[in-house]
Amino acid sequence: MKKRLSILLILAMIVSALAGCSGGSGGGSSSDSSDTMVVGYSNFSGKFSPFFAESAYDQDVASMTAVSLLNLDRVGMVVEKGKSGETREYNGTDYTYYGIADLTVTTNDDGTVDYDFDLRDDVLFSDGEKLTADDVIFSMYVLLDPTYDGSTTLYALPIKGMEEYRTGMTPLVDLIYAAGKDNTDFTFWDEATQTKFWTELDAAGPKFAQSIIDWLVNNGYNSPEDSVATCALNWGYELPEDATVEDFWALILETYGGDYKLASDTEAADASIFSLMDSYAEFSKGVATGDSAANIAGIQKTGDYSVRVTLTSVDATAIYNLGIAVLPMHYYGDVAKYDYDNNMFGFDKGDLSTVRAKTTKPMGAGPYKFVDYADGVVYFEANETYFLGAPKTKYLQFKESSDTDKLNGVVTGTIDITDPTYSRETVEMLKSTNSNGEVTGDKITTNTVDNLGYGYLGINAYGMNVGGNPGSEQSKNLRKAFATMYARYRDITVDSYYGETASVINYPISNTSWAAPRSTDADYAIAFSKDVNGNDIYTEGMTPEEKDEAARQAALGFLEAAGFTVVDGKVTAAPEGASLTYEVWIPGDGEGNHPSFQMLTLARESFEQIGITLVVKDLANSSELWDAIKAKTCPMWCAAWQVTPDPDMFQIYYADAASEPCGIVQGKNPFGGAGQGGSNYQYCITDPELDAMILDARTSMDQSYRKQVYKSCLDTIVDWAVEVPVYQRQNAIIFSTERVKMETVTPDITTYYDWKNEIQNIEMN
Repeated sequence: MKKRLSILLILAMIVSALAGCSGGSGGGSSSDSSDTMVVGYSNFSGKFSPFFAESAYDQDVASMTAVSLLNLDRVGMVVEKGKSGETREYNGTDYTYYGIADLTVTTNDDGTVDYDFDLRDDVLFSDGEKLTADDVIFSMYVLLDPTYDGSTTLYALPIKGMEEYRTGMTPLVDLIYAAGKDNTDFTFWDEATQTKFWTELDAAGPKFAQSIIDWLVNNGYNSPEDSVATCALNWGYELPEDATVEDFWALILETYGGDYKLASDTEAADASIFSLMDSYAEFSKGVATGDSAANIAGIQKTGDYSVRVTLTSVDATAIYNLGIAVLPMHYYGDVAKYDYDNNMFGFDKGDLSTVRAKTTKPMGAGPYKFVDYADGVVYFEANETYFLGAPKTKYLQFKESSDTDKLNGVVTGTIDITDPTYSRETVEMLKSTNSNGEVTGDKITTNTVDNLGYGYLGINAYGMNVGGNPGSEQSKNLRKAFATMYARYRDITVDSYYGETASVINYPISNTSWAAPRSTDADYAIAFSKDVNGNDIYTEGMTPEEKDEAARQAALGFLEAAGFTVVDGKVTAAPEGASLTYEVWIPGDGEGNHPSFQMLTLARESFEQIGITLVVKDLANSSELWDAIKAKTCPMWCAAWQVTPDPDMFQIYYADAASEPCGIVQGKNPFGGAGQGGSNYQYCITDPELDAMILDARTSMDQSYRKQVYKSCLDTIVDWAVEVPVYQRQNAIIFSTERVKMETVTPDITTYYDWKNEIQNIEMN
């Protein structure tokens, strides 16, 4: 399973998901003590700085020690009045949300947008120092430095003057690598430095391969006893059984034609090859190659506790990127190098060495203070100065464990809170543990939330069309025939694979989104439940067999409308550009191990009865799927999207239909700022009206209007029949009913607002 390719990301996630692990003690207290809380987690990478944390697990460690400029409510909307408190209704209850700042957004006559942050003046870092506007500005300048290479994407925003500030300087690592091994121009570095660079980069190759193996083992795909070859196979590479990590790296590099950077960008598990160089801190520094601005005009200190950020254009998604962690300049930077009026921002531009030096030991104004990370356990102690009140439980531990041990840890008393994989087997174990036979009872309390993503079946419009015209009504009807048949069997496959831990969805959007249509909406529709004439395919009281036949007849109707010849209930000929045989690819390990596999097999049987051959290609190596999708040789496939709180559809569906034949150009971004890759190459929708709606929704600040526009976008995507929404699975957080005072746990936990959001209130029995 390739981490980078197996799940396609829309944007970087803002909210980290809770990960699991197993028991123990901390702060000198046993796990059954009322002053210690033990949380089960998967393995950490040790990058606990909010600036550079990469994995969700490391990010959660960082979040315990830090506060953000903005926070989310229970439905994933930004809280704009955190300082004064903002009350919003959820599930019939009013909740008041607090943060460190109030936000005022002003759209100016010239098209620019001002984001004014008014900070509380009573927020203290855990060492007692005050959090001020200077710390906000320092944090922003770190994230916008030309050499910043962490996961936060503040630089993607069209901040006024940002490009002028970032140009004219390039990290030394990028310059030397771009010049190549045979470079003879030593304008910006000497030959000895170049030799050292390539020597260290070659030496980092096996370390890079080993980091992939470590990731596979830590995440349960391989055991520590497995050979390099066995691990490599799970990453999509075949090697002899006696292969070494050096052999693994050599094959990776060969696969990418000797391009270290491309190999690293594509295959990295949790570390790039460059970051594994012994002298990376030295090579990561910036080199001035031209002129650049001394400051970022769009970041202004307007008071001791106020900051303004100005964007050059309206971008409704910007508010999510602006919710950065505010970190102490006096800890991560150098106070002597801060002088706002003289363009000094706490470090030398292009040199983040002081910031990087604190990567393993975070500090901030969050609810807990980082104490230590040893033997797989992260130890915390309560921050007595936390602005929402000192945590009721003094000691906190995040402790590593395998996924299989999480549930057992809660049962045996070594873990208080964790998140086991929520499956049929987990449900049965939970029910058998509690005396009442339910997932919540006297031993364990279970809280479920929708996963931040959804499963789907994709159809490429260029691979499934009539007459070479993907947007024609005939082509749409061809795809609707297949989508209709798949949709018939969604409930069967989801129930079989997930049981009560997942449900069928009807729009290509996660249920977690505020923009997702609800079943109570007047215009809500079941996906692909209408025939070619717009009539209901299914009627109340139909037997399963009658539903199968109704789906087949509906599919025939769509095929006939697409230009297929239908005789006596069977297709006998296909129109130009179409076929009587189509493939659908699914990464089921070659064993049918996938939530949508049964849907495909049942659809195949039904298609066979009407003269269509559906070939189900079950892949043992999932990397083949993504390569085929990019090459447009895979007409249909099954996969899953991960999503972010804002349902911005630009990344997936925007095509710039006026000038591009299929998908947006790599790096093209009409909003300015950093380029975006774009994933519409999967679907190849080329619809100018859809493009216009996506841009319209992105440039409006009215959320109710945006929801209306996004509903129209979703309807258009369904009409193109390039995506069949299949399932929304759930995640579970389990608590020890015996050891955690459940009445003190955050009520109405959601995907965006979990138990950690009010961790300061949790008490132990």
